[in-house]
Amino acid sequence: MKQALAKLIATVCGSGLSPIAPGTVGSLVALPLAYGLHWIGGFPLLLLATVVGFFKGWWATAEYTKRPGVSEDPSEVVIDEVIGQWIALLPLSWGLWHAGVDPHVFPWPGWVTAFLFFRIFDISKPGPVGWADRRGDPLGVMLDDVIAGFFAAIIVLVSAAISHGVLGI
Repeated sequence: MKQALAKLIATVCGSGLSPIAPGTVGSLVALPLAYGLHWIGGFPLLLLATVVGFFKGWWATAEYTKRPGVSEDPSEVVIDEVIGQWIALLPLSWGLWHAGVDPHVFPWPGWVTAFLFFRIFDISKPGPVGWADRRGDPLGVMLDDVIAGFFAAIIVLVSAAISHGVLGI
């Protein structure tokens, strides 16, 4: 039972079992989930889900990778991508929530920027992202995507500041 629940969480209901680009699939799955959380409860719910999801993901990754024959960072584990993607989306959610924009609005420039830059940082693993990835343990599996998510969130913030502040769009 515990292993089945760990697999369900770690693979995000099996989305990580995609034979093609499971990490990208996990990041794509994160987008409608984040939108739904934002729609239901705004920024506070997305933030809470991100924090709770990190700890559940850490547990699930630890349990899932205990199985014989499973590597320390199997490609089918994509809960880390979901959490990293949600972190990248937090500035968008916060900005919309803070401005009182209807929760169903989730403008495409923000989420596309978050998605693209999260994937760039997750794949290229610059600096601390690579350090976390090299830890070789369940926390490292989660942390590299958390850090990549923070890097992408910074890009989202800077892009929004330029777009809405400097350019006045």
